[in-house]
Amino acid sequence: MAEDKNKDIESALDTAKEATEETTEEIVSEKIVSEEAVTEEAVTEESVEKKEEPLRPKSSNVKQQGDDDPHWYVVHTYSGYEDKVVRDIQNTIKSRHLEDQMFDVTVPVETIVEDVRDKNGNIVKNKKGIAEKKTKTRKKFPGYVLVHMIKNDVTWYVVRNSLGVTGFVGPGSEPVPLTDIELLKLGIKVEGLSIDVEPGDNVRVVAGEWENFEGVVKSVNNSKRTVVIPFEMSGGRMTDVEIDIDVIQKKED
Repeated sequence: MAEDKNKDIESALDTAKEATEETTEEIVSEKIVSEEAVTEEAVTEESVEKKEEPLRPKSSNVKQQGDDDPHWYVVHTYSGYEDKVVRDIQNTIKSRHLEDQMFDVTVPVETIVEDVRDKNGNIVKNKKGIAEKKTKTRKKFPGYVLVHMIKNDVTWYVVRNSLGVTGFVGPGSEPVPLTDIELLKLGIKVEGLSIDVEPGDNVRVVAGEWENFEGVVKSVNNSKRTVVIPFEMSGGRMTDVEIDIDVIQKKED
């Protein structure tokens, strides 16, 4: 009897051991499958993150993609982020010591004069009955920032990855430098820009207060870099106007 009982106990222990081993194998198997799923999920998430901002193809010349001269480029931003983008880029230039590659970043602004109005929207006038005026500065092109830099992989990355930037203005978001005429229209003075004009030349004003006016050069002042052009005012009256050479363009014959 005792021997039979011992055999029963041993048999029960063997059965329990086999069940435990099977359970352990199942747990290990489940853990491996679970780990593989987690790894798969992590890889998928990593791929998604990379798709958000694809890596830029490395240029044949890592240092320079264009020429070695600095140019002005237009950067598009989210509305209301213009000043934040300027500060962010300026801070990056300082922290990464890029002063020899990135020279200026600015928001184009213009000054306007408008009537002073009360809370009801009525124009406020002084004692003489003349409307009061106030000077106001506003963004000339909301949603845009100008960057003066040498275009290369480093400067491209700094600008493109600044908070609030959506991309450069250009085909495929590839930076395209502004022309001298475009810079003048934006109010940026172009150093060393010269136009060969002389009395009798037909010209057109491309920027400033007299933009799109056309006329014939009456005289040229090389020291002041200005020309005098007679413009026809209201009533057919001709008036001599002094214009900077930098903002005129010779018309094609």
